[in-house]
Amino acid sequence: MADLVLIRYGELALKSPPVRREFERQLRRNILDQFVASGIAGRLRADHGHMYADVDDATAGIRALRRVFGVTSLSQVWEIPTERAAIEARLLALADAPLVDGRSFAVRARRTGTHPFTSQELARDLGGAVLDRFADRHLHVDLERPDVELFVEVRGPRTYLSLARSTGPGGLPLGVAGSLAAIVDGPRGALGAFLMMKRGCRCALVVPPSGRDLVEGTLARFDPHARVRPAEDGEEARIAGLQAAAEEVHADGVVLPIGVDEYPAERARWGDRVLFSPTVGLTDAEVSERWRKIEDLAG
Repeated sequence: MADLVLIRYGELALKSPPVRREFERQLRRNILDQFVASGIAGRLRADHGHMYADVDDATAGIRALRRVFGVTSLSQVWEIPTERAAIEARLLALADAPLVDGRSFAVRARRTGTHPFTSQELARDLGGAVLDRFADRHLHVDLERPDVELFVEVRGPRTYLSLARSTGPGGLPLGVAGSLAAIVDGPRGALGAFLMMKRGCRCALVVPPSGRDLVEGTLARFDPHARVRPAEDGEEARIAGLQAAAEEVHADGVVLPIGVDEYPAERARWGDRVLFSPTVGLTDAEVSERWRKIEDLAG
């Protein structure tokens, strides 16, 4: 294995220890599912609050990991011992290529554990070392909007250096919050299903022709085990498909792309079934903007 990817997750850390352990186990399973679906060979290990993936290709690994709910951000990292001289030497070697003449930079240092330096002291000293080593390049520090960011994460006896962070979808691991059935007949329905998946719900997707590209090209890529049920055009066919999907997966509720004025009729139709419409407060323009970001995550 040639490359190492650091996987960060946020909301899971707020859970009680037993719940957190179960959520982390589910996150691990979901990561391995994405690796299998993407044809990526990888190994996982973890410490408190992070996971690490050893992969053949960091770029491909990060592309797959950006489709895993629960993951907040990712970085290709270089792992070294927590020794000041080793950290400085490796950081200077990594910074050589991106820090071309006249560029601005910032050192972002964080640490966990007990060390003879603070995060601020480490960032200050490393920034000074960069300026000294590349004095002929007219570099300058910009902590607000730097051209280049140099990340240093000290975690006990090991330190991880990186040059970039990629965002993940965040939320909770898929599969920790029950089952739903969702109709995907356009961007609003696709976004609604995505938002419920982000809260840990597995969604059986009912897909008429108008939603096929949204599911095949984007939404289903976030769940390698997604149940996709084709449906014909027309209100009756879509509702029948949704009812069948809900029964098939023993859904706790259904996800509908409806507005407030449509809720009473749908409430009467679905009886005791819980209804979700997470896009009810969004305009069509807001739906489109959010969906474009999801397409970018899907790769």
